[in-house]
Amino acid sequence: MQRFIDLADLSRAEVLALLALAARLERAPQPQALAGRILGLLFMNPSLRTLASCQAAMARLGGSSFVITPGAGTWQLETREGAVMDGGVAEHIREGLPVLASYCDALGIRSFADGKDLAADLGEQKFSAMARLVDKPLINLESAANHPCQALADWKTLDELGIPPTGKLVLSWAYHPRPLPLAVPAATVHMAAMRGMQVTILRPEGFALPTPILEKARRAAAACAQAQGVAPATIEETSDVREAMSGAHVVYVKEWAGTTHYGDEAADAAARRAARHWCLNEDWFAAASPQCRLMHCLPVRRNVAIADALLDGPRSVVQRQAYNRLPAQMAVLYELLKPRETVSR
Repeated sequence: MQRFIDLADLSRAEVLALLALAARLERAPQPQALAGRILGLLFMNPSLRTLASCQAAMARLGGSSFVITPGAGTWQLETREGAVMDGGVAEHIREGLPVLASYCDALGIRSFADGKDLAADLGEQKFSAMARLVDKPLINLESAANHPCQALADWKTLDELGIPPTGKLVLSWAYHPRPLPLAVPAATVHMAAMRGMQVTILRPEGFALPTPILEKARRAAAACAQAQGVAPATIEETSDVREAMSGAHVVYVKEWAGTTHYGDEAADAAARRAARHWCLNEDWFAAASPQCRLMHCLPVRRNVAIADALLDGPRSVVQRQAYNRLPAQMAVLYELLKPRETVSR
């Protein structure tokens, strides 16, 4: 594996092998495995779990890391092609990224969606332009429409909880005062489909996931079904809470931008205000089983997206999800920087 950009780049068997590696390294981190190796981290956007888990994972494996946050002690970075740089931004990624890559053995990049042009964001235009400038192993730490590190950790969490591979996952939209990226919803739907799960997307009108995201997930579901000799998992959307929650094994809550009015701030705000009551509480789980679990990638706005009682209650596994970012990140780094055949089995 030379790059970790998208779970879709891996077969299901390769993902399962990566999860097995994460479990082994969690039990025995091999503290000298990546001694002398350096991980560069470029964060164009804020982070807590992704940043901390990358640094901790590298340290646990004996390596080191450096973090660049453009504009905070370093030059701002321009990402636009053909930009006339006569403003406040001093450096372009065309110079900056090759320099950073030359200082490290692997580079991780976080660069959110611009949130203005849906086709451009779904096409990963900005992240792809950055990736082309890097000649070292590269990790997607969240791009416009993907977050494979989060998805890998979430798959590990589902396995640990004993959620059946063919169980039902509900991806539920929740209210947020501003539009958020599609990266985690897209990665979650794809991960669940690749795992073989029945997926229901619960969202208000105007917040349907874009067709390319659903088509990609359905292709993953079909590939999984073919490999296992079973019928493909279903991927459906609804705005009916009871219909969605019926028989759910896990509810994954996430906020995301409206797609009907993507990039139109005024129209999006109006649609968002109309759905302000989409704050999950225990009442939402009336049709679900008592064992149904609650997931969220964090950060989460309490009593805006999810009620306190639900987040702090027995359904919630958000802290377990957050912890699993560490072993998942260890596995990715080990796979990128150390030959697999040397891993203790």
